[in-house]
Amino acid sequence: MKRRNFIKKASATGLGLVTVSSTIISCDEESGKKELYGATLKPQRPVVIATWNTPLAVETAAKILENGGSALDAVEYGCRIEEANEKNQTVGKGGIPDRDGDVTLDACIMNDKGDYGAVLGVKNITHVISLARKVMEDTPHVILIGDGAEKFAYEKGFERENLLTENSKKAWEKWKEKSEYKPIINKENHDTIGMLAIDKKGNISGACTTSGLAYKMAGRVGDSPIIGGGLFVDNEIGGASATGLGEEVLKTVGSFLIVELMRQGKTPQEACEIAIDRIVKKPNSNFNNFQVGYIAVNKNGETGAYSIHEWFSYNLFKAGKNVNIKSDYFKKV
Repeated sequence: MKRRNFIKKASATGLGLVTVSSTIISCDEESGKKELYGATLKPQRPVVIATWNTPLAVETAAKILENGGSALDAVEYGCRIEEANEKNQTVGKGGIPDRDGDVTLDACIMNDKGDYGAVLGVKNITHVISLARKVMEDTPHVILIGDGAEKFAYEKGFERENLLTENSKKAWEKWKEKSEYKPIINKENHDTIGMLAIDKKGNISGACTTSGLAYKMAGRVGDSPIIGGGLFVDNEIGGASATGLGEEVLKTVGSFLIVELMRQGKTPQEACEIAIDRIVKKPNSNFNNFQVGYIAVNKNGETGAYSIHEWFSYNLFKAGKNVNIKSDYFKKV
């Protein structure tokens, strides 16, 4: 049996290969892809996994965990890094606007107790992930939208900011010349950031934040702020998060599906692959024209990721290493 297959088989059956302080890194010569395998004698912690090439966000979260902080703090402050990154035009300040030129943000957060908070269609507030946490902790509700969410933000001391940067405004004005709309498969190393973390106590939390599809219809909301779609966490089992075309994630309740598959004994990798398979094998699926990617982690700190097409990557912090990894995928376009 090849060493790589042996490691995968051992991981799937719960056999331990290395201690928590050791990480096996294998290199697939065919693709040049680096992968981290984490089969262990005991659960690995802390662990952080996040969609796309987001090393600073993951590093920020990891430092919080290594200093004894909670998984909830880790995912919130990790996501805030990308929300403030104006070069990332799909998250936070600098996000690409809707067809009317308005930048509207969506976010949600879940803690280890199963509590959830979300904000949808928020203008003028950069750190909507923190606002989602305020909804979760300081209100009797789980979702606030639009003007109501913005009003609540000001009550909580959030500052009003213009989210439309000059670069995003120029891109919108260029788009208006033809005003053609269709989802574009993301070939770049940024998109919605979904983040999952396990702290030293073994508690799991997750967060997801986005500015949504570029040039979307005003009022459109995707999967990112919706529990079970863009994010789901069960502290007894694990967590999952999604990126890509939210409409397709919502139709299959993708993150919830992955956690339930892990509850049934599937590894995070197997669960992500089944969730993608559920999308591409739907009747009349048009999957060649859109992208969806998933990340997942289970209670033992084992991780998985899978997408419909190539180009999706994720950052993983485990055993003291923060590595960007190209995801396995269903097929090429």
